[in-house]
Amino acid sequence: MTAPARRPVAASSGIRAPSTRRRAALVLLLALLSSVAFALLAGPASAAPTAPVDPVAPVAPVVPGDGGVDISIGDGSPSTSITLILAITVLSVAPSVLLLATSFTKIIVVLGLTRNALGLPSSPPNQVLTGIALFLTLFVMGPVFSDINDVAVQPYMDGTMTVSQAYDSGVVPLRTFLLDNTREDELKLMIGLSGEEAPADESEVSMTTLIPAFVLSELKSAFIIGLVIFIPFLVLDMLVSASLMAMGMMMVPPTIVSLPFKLLLFVVVDGWALITTALVGSYGGSG
Repeated sequence: MTAPARRPVAASSGIRAPSTRRRAALVLLLALLSSVAFALLAGPASAAPTAPVDPVAPVAPVVPGDGGVDISIGDGSPSTSITLILAITVLSVAPSVLLLATSFTKIIVVLGLTRNALGLPSSPPNQVLTGIALFLTLFVMGPVFSDINDVAVQPYMDGTMTVSQAYDSGVVPLRTFLLDNTREDELKLMIGLSGEEAPADESEVSMTTLIPAFVLSELKSAFIIGLVIFIPFLVLDMLVSASLMAMGMMMVPPTIVSLPFKLLLFVVVDGWALITTALVGSYGGSG
């Protein structure tokens, strides 16, 4: 006797499984619709408007004393905000002051001419020359900056001076430095170009006239120092060029042959020390 086939059983179970899944999906859908309906019906009930409130009459402000307003800043010293604003202002004009009212212009020009005289267009690099010029400027201008700090910055920070008083006091040491290092010819030139009458005293010259005269004087002094530096290296170039022509080596660039001799001469005479001494000494020592 053969066993009955099981194919109909498998077919019946395959039909029953989808019906069970459909039932579960319908139950889940009904539960979701019930939740949405409950939320929609409960929303208007919970958002019922409240009763209006009567407005309150405005109250007049109370002004103490005689009605004045007293604004005090600590113990009279400038506040942190004012100090920060002034510091940002000073930093914004610092590059112009550094270039025009200090020894930076002459120092950087002389160092640049020295590099060109040696025949080294990129050594030392610009960053190194700028750094040397900056620190030499701080060295030369140190006494001036110290005087400005003593007579203007510290009194203002202590609250004993206003901004205008601190400016008037701080300009005096800087004006003295500019006058001491400005040539008379350049000063007369700028006074004449300004159309103003020549002041009886040089201390009465305006800063807008004094600073350009100082810059012209610095450039003239820098070119004079640069010329003195150029002459020995120019003579060396001419000697090397004449020697190469005498030997029939006209195709060899003279600058390549003369460069080692230039460096040797510069090192033997201690060129950096001589240039630094000349620059600092042109301002009367260390400031």
